[in-house]
Amino acid sequence: MTTRTQTKTKDPSWQLQEAKSRLSQVVDHALREGPQTITLHGKPAVVVVSFEEFQNLIRPHTSLREFFRQSPLYDTDLDLERSKDLAREVLL
Repeated sequence: MTTRTQTKTKDPSWQLQEAKSRLSQVVDHALREGPQTITLHGKPAVVVVSFEEFQNLIRPHTSLREFFRQSPLYDTDLDLERSKDLAREVLL
């Protein structure tokens, strides 16, 4: 059985058992080299990324204003007038 540390390649993949026993190394590699994949039963299960990279993934890439400008409904005429009807009476 070869582990990540025994191979000299920069394979960012760790078996779960190895990742558990070498968590500080997994974190260090994620900070220095980029995302680290942890496998479960030989299949990719989770990815460890730096907090900075995580923030970049979840941060919107456009402002709300730009988002609405890019909408297919941008040039649609909307009737935004409020109804002048009075509220109906409700018996309580």
